[in-house]
Amino acid sequence: MNTNNTAVPEHKPARSWLVRLLITLAGLAASGFVAIALFVCIALAVAYPNLPDISELSDYRPKLPLRIYSSEGALIGEFGEERRNLTRIKDMPKVMKDAVLAAEDARFYEHGGVDYIGVLRAGITNLWNSRAQGASTITMQVARNVYLSSERTVTRKIYELLLTFKLEAGLSKDQILEIYMNQIFLGHRAYGFAAASEAYFGKSIKDITIAEAAMLAGLPKAPSAYNPVNNPTRARARQLYILERMVGQGFITQEQMEAAKNEPIKTKEGGMLAAVPSEFVAEMVRQLIHAQYGDDTYTRGLNVYTTIHAEQQIAAYKALRAGIMDYERRQAYRGPEEYVELSQDPKQLADDVLEALQDHPDNGDVYAAVVLEVNAKKIVAERANGDVIEIVGDGLKPVQSGLASNASPKIKIRRGAVIRVIQNAKKTWDVTQLPEVEGAFVAMNPKTGAIQALVGGFDFTKNKFNHVTQAWRQPGSSFKPFIYSAALEKGFTPATVVNDAPLFFDAGATGGQAWEPKNYDGKFEGPMTLRRGLAQSKNMISIRVLQATGVKTAQEWIGRFGFDEEKHPPYLTMALGAGSVTPMQMATAYSVFANGGYLTTPWLIQKITEERGKTLVNTASKEIQESQRAIDARNAFMMTSLLQEVTRSGTAAKARVQLQRDDIYGKTGTTNDSHDAWFAGYNPTVTAVTWIGYDTPKSLGDKETGGGLSLPVWIRFMQTALKGVPISVAQPPDGVVNRNGEWFYDEFTKGASVTSLGLEPAAGASPSAPLKPTSEQERKSILDLFR
Repeated sequence: MNTNNTAVPEHKPARSWLVRLLITLAGLAASGFVAIALFVCIALAVAYPNLPDISELSDYRPKLPLRIYSSEGALIGEFGEERRNLTRIKDMPKVMKDAVLAAEDARFYEHGGVDYIGVLRAGITNLWNSRAQGASTITMQVARNVYLSSERTVTRKIYELLLTFKLEAGLSKDQILEIYMNQIFLGHRAYGFAAASEAYFGKSIKDITIAEAAMLAGLPKAPSAYNPVNNPTRARARQLYILERMVGQGFITQEQMEAAKNEPIKTKEGGMLAAVPSEFVAEMVRQLIHAQYGDDTYTRGLNVYTTIHAEQQIAAYKALRAGIMDYERRQAYRGPEEYVELSQDPKQLADDVLEALQDHPDNGDVYAAVVLEVNAKKIVAERANGDVIEIVGDGLKPVQSGLASNASPKIKIRRGAVIRVIQNAKKTWDVTQLPEVEGAFVAMNPKTGAIQALVGGFDFTKNKFNHVTQAWRQPGSSFKPFIYSAALEKGFTPATVVNDAPLFFDAGATGGQAWEPKNYDGKFEGPMTLRRGLAQSKNMISIRVLQATGVKTAQEWIGRFGFDEEKHPPYLTMALGAGSVTPMQMATAYSVFANGGYLTTPWLIQKITEERGKTLVNTASKEIQESQRAIDARNAFMMTSLLQEVTRSGTAAKARVQLQRDDIYGKTGTTNDSHDAWFAGYNPTVTAVTWIGYDTPKSLGDKETGGGLSLPVWIRFMQTALKGVPISVAQPPDGVVNRNGEWFYDEFTKGASVTSLGLEPAAGASPSAPLKPTSEQERKSILDLFR
């Protein structure tokens, strides 16, 4: 019997290979962890020392622009690459902080720089959503925005994480949030939420509403896409999302959210500084500050407080523009600015209009528009903001030549024409055009020299040439008072009678060619007093007065008013203002009459402070000193009396009629061929000068005068400047007497008729050393006045 002794083989458990696999994987994981740990340690060892020093952030001082303010504190100018209004976290409204946290990092005060819960949530969301969701915290954004570039690399991400931890370790949460809310770019050159509030809503951050805060909080994600001015629809959608988030985080109630949703958002038109248009002033200040502080001007956070009165500045700006546009309505139509092709598709039409007007921005209250429909009785046009307006009736009068059937192709108004429109007093529309003529306006306090309003031209963007300080123009008849002032010191009086009769001078008397001057109206009225001669602006009277006074004497005398003597050659043409002056010089000179005889220096800057309030410059009120006396107080009083007659019965009589007050004094001025139109005048509280003319001198028109062009501008301004100012009466100084209703120097009335031109002035000099006609030759010159 065969027995099978073969052994049965032993079987190992089937799971043994799995154990080995797990052990292998665990070893690999451990090795990987160790490798990662070593890599992180090496990275930290290499990268951490190279991280930026964050100690300066504990005393956060970003680049801050030069900011310029009116005397009341209204922002009128800003210069710097970054518009920023540094606001400390304690001063940031809670609603703004809540909106930012809801939008960007609700767990900011809970995590340590990296929100791991947020990362996990974003990862899960991204698995199921094609639109990726980020998990950057506010601290990570600060690290990125302050120190790192925008490149997307692993190295930069590592540095961002490391820097995030360093920021969290070195700064408090409030410090990090303060940096974020002041550093972040929010469009419109605005950095930080305080600057954005001013840029988009024209208001201080402290006055922000829930609705506005939610709108601003949506900007960091994409400033251009969620810009409430350029993309209101997207901005609105983002705002609603943030409001929901604010409710979800318990920052606001459901009722507050509903109220915020229904609140209309009013964005600011015309930029950050539209409220007080002061571009020429701001540029003057910028130049002065840059001369002192160099390039630090634009980053140091200097705040400059000027002497400008905001209300007067606005009034001056509006008055000058209104005066220039009134003149423009009387000019021939020069045609549309451009012709563009418009689509017949209504959906494409709006884009065509917007694209066409990009090169034709609105100019203050003179708006650009594209013509959609036109016939002889109506124009329909669309503005850049989408408003469709209709112009009919009198609104078409300025462009009748462009509506005529036989109009030249260059001026023909047709569909696609880019035109200008302006609202009139009736709130209807007129077609107009951008003016070619320029103007200037300046107002100052005659007692201190403080500049209260200054407009250097029609529009700073269009023409940056400051006509107040840079335009040297002939003053015309507005210069006559300074000739009369010199004559008063020669023994003349307001009652002195001079003959308004024709004159002829050869080339030797004029310094040029033969000259036969005329009065503006071409008429001669015979003998009249100096008072009436100045009131009626009689050229023959002024010439004879200068002839008797002496051209050299008069040239020296005008230097007392701040004029450059060499710009007024000693010829008889000086009597008619043939020299050169600037509007600023004229304001300074007329202030001598207004303040009783003192020459003050115009000034503009009151105070300069740094960002934290340290005062660098503080200009004390400039009280008049006796050392500034330019002319005798009696002379100033007498000239004020003469200039009052101009506004009572002379070429500026409409000023008294419209302002309904007697304490206004001034003189119109129109140069030869009406190249320049002036009005210079004052009240004891303010001196103001207006000039209108072309940059390249040419006639304004045969019937255009200082009284017709510039005086209305001055009156409009004074209606604001003198509101609430009591009417004053000029008090005669010592040494002035009144005889039969006329004023005289006391010594000039003793022992002689008040109209005697051969009068020898009494001995005893006045404070301004009166110029006495003592020689026989001078007596003969005075007698020539009657020839």
